[in-house]
Amino acid sequence: MPRFPRALLLVMGVGALALAPSLMAQATERVLYVSALDAKTRAPVDTLAPGDLRVTEDGVTREVLRVTPATTPMPVAVIVDNQAAAQPTIADLRSALTAFLAAIDGLGPVALVTIADRPTILQDYTTDAGQLKDAANRVFAMPDSGATLLDALVEVSRGLSKRESDRAAIVVVTPELTEFSTLHFSQVLDGLKASGAMMSAVVLQNLRGPIQADAARNRAVVLDRGVKETGGWREDVLTSMSYRQALERIAAALKRQYRVVYARPQTLIPPERVQVTAARDGLVMTGAPARGQKDR
Repeated sequence: MPRFPRALLLVMGVGALALAPSLMAQATERVLYVSALDAKTRAPVDTLAPGDLRVTEDGVTREVLRVTPATTPMPVAVIVDNQAAAQPTIADLRSALTAFLAAIDGLGPVALVTIADRPTILQDYTTDAGQLKDAANRVFAMPDSGATLLDALVEVSRGLSKRESDRAAIVVVTPELTEFSTLHFSQVLDGLKASGAMMSAVVLQNLRGPIQADAARNRAVVLDRGVKETGGWREDVLTSMSYRQALERIAAALKRQYRVVYARPQTLIPPERVQVTAARDGLVMTGAPARGQKDR
């Protein structure tokens, strides 16, 4: 075994100690997809700079490196509630869906799913605007049926998990009516998290008050937490005539997303929560990590 002078060993040891903090300080680049709206008009902002937003991981602020317009395709699954009790809203729903699909044309492939009695694919993922318009006009209320929204969210999340894209969205349009799914809200939220999709929802309020049942409560939790935890938007409306305006706001937010790159120090334990907030007055924003990133 070679013998080294004690002084050389000491220098080598000090050098290793000095190098360790440098290695620990190295950072990896992470990506978020963010929508930023004017707080008053709810219109997407034309420009967004690194100083306009704040990114935190488990409450710790991270350095924002770059902000550019998002350009990658985004598959969108649109889930519509066509249960029997939704019959009075169907005409408004069709009109709103047609406008929404036209507004997101070119964003990526879109699927249309109905939820009366069981989740049903009315139109599989396609970029054909004509097929999507035809599908929207085939939305009818199903007699003697209730909604299976939670089942649909799990199935749609599972399908999106298999699609190769670094961002994806789920958009739900539903009144606060009967829910037939028996899933617990945690099962649905786990599925949404695994899919990496941003869930947005347009919810027609039940003016007679909330339905007191376990299924309805699970549905309410998903429509609340599912939107907040995945980086989407929720629009509550009092009449189905407002469906179109609400969906057009969601379409604008999806079409004008930004790709945000920030720095994360190397760590063995990934953060449990990544959050983006406005650092500039007059903005509201939300976002989610890009799909398929390796936690390091």
